[in-house]
Amino acid sequence: MAAPLKAVDGNADLQALMTDLGTRARAAARVLALAPPEQKNRALEAMERAIRSNATAILAANAEDVAEARTSGNATSSFIDRLTLTPARVEAMAEGIGIVRGIADPVGIVTESWQRPNGMTIERVRVPLGVVGVIFESRPNVAADAGVLCLKSGNAVILRGGSDSFRSCRAIHECLVQGLREAGLPEAAITLVPTRDRAAVGMMLSGLNGAVDVIVPRGGKSLVARVEQEARVPVFAHLEGVNHVYIDGSADLAMAKSIVLNAKMRRTGVCGAAETLLVDRAAGKNLKPLIEMLIEAGCEVRGDVAVQKTDARVKPASEDDWDTEYLDAIIAAKVVDGVDGAIAHIQNHGSHHTDAIVSADETAAKKFLSEVDSAIVLHNASTQFADGGEFGFGAEIGIATGRFHARGPVGAEQLTSFKYRVHGTGQTRP
Repeated sequence: MAAPLKAVDGNADLQALMTDLGTRARAAARVLALAPPEQKNRALEAMERAIRSNATAILAANAEDVAEARTSGNATSSFIDRLTLTPARVEAMAEGIGIVRGIADPVGIVTESWQRPNGMTIERVRVPLGVVGVIFESRPNVAADAGVLCLKSGNAVILRGGSDSFRSCRAIHECLVQGLREAGLPEAAITLVPTRDRAAVGMMLSGLNGAVDVIVPRGGKSLVARVEQEARVPVFAHLEGVNHVYIDGSADLAMAKSIVLNAKMRRTGVCGAAETLLVDRAAGKNLKPLIEMLIEAGCEVRGDVAVQKTDARVKPASEDDWDTEYLDAIIAAKVVDGVDGAIAHIQNHGSHHTDAIVSADETAAKKFLSEVDSAIVLHNASTQFADGGEFGFGAEIGIATGRFHARGPVGAEQLTSFKYRVHGTGQTRP
């Protein structure tokens, strides 16, 4: 078996290392595309065990990353939250691997089959994409999520985590490689870029001489913008989550309070967190208790004039606030004229990620779900359900906000394409 790649600094031959990395991943992808489900599941079972048995080492590595981030002086509380692993979060990683192992293998599934008048049978069958490049920031659990989803879908993956989570990702990656080794699969099936050198990102975006088939960015707006601008291979866009919760005039106040509080404050640093609260003018009686609840929970509220009148602690909202992903305990709030006003605001300021309506009016809910052009739309549920695990995918490689190929949580099935198999009995075309 080939020796593992070693970390290099910016003065070493990074180009040669990255080219070699891509070559190994391409060779591994050919093996994975033909690997039986049982072999992939053996690897996943071993990875799940390895994550649990090495939890102490993973947490120790993460503690070093967090300590370094804190000393930098630039890390926000939400950034630290995304970076930090806890025993519960490590266990959730292991549980996610178990769920991925239990879902149906998408490779080789015949999605459609039909017969032509000339007797030929045509089948459309799912196949892996090939080599997936995943570029992510801060959240080290993405290494596990992306690695196991790509394995399940028969793809090799090249992971490039953020410099801040370098130690954590290496500790997690070692567990994934252990699983591959135990199942007799090539270790290059899940590769972690072994350097913090930012030039490695640019090389991945170039496609590594044709080795990379698709790039998935998972991070902030600046990362996604760079990927979309520089990538020479297809990209699964993952834009920021400027997510809205709209409280309709018919909404039950208790339900509205529960959903808004969870959508904003459960974890403020995740992409599914609500960033804007829209309240129907007809639900004016609900506005004040909602705003008071948020402020008392430690959330800063920036509102329009109508919202400011409800509580002196509300700060004036600027135009920029309607387009901001705070990833912090801050929310913009606005009064709108019914569901049409909410939809219009979301069309003008949303990021096509996740938006929710709280309403007892089925007609209003149906209109919202039909007309809001976002990857995920919810009725009477928190935006924090924007997560592949909550969708039953076990994990996600990201939330795709584009319109091509994949949209919403990208799980194992969304990491496949298809080909046509045609069965004939000697037919020739006249």
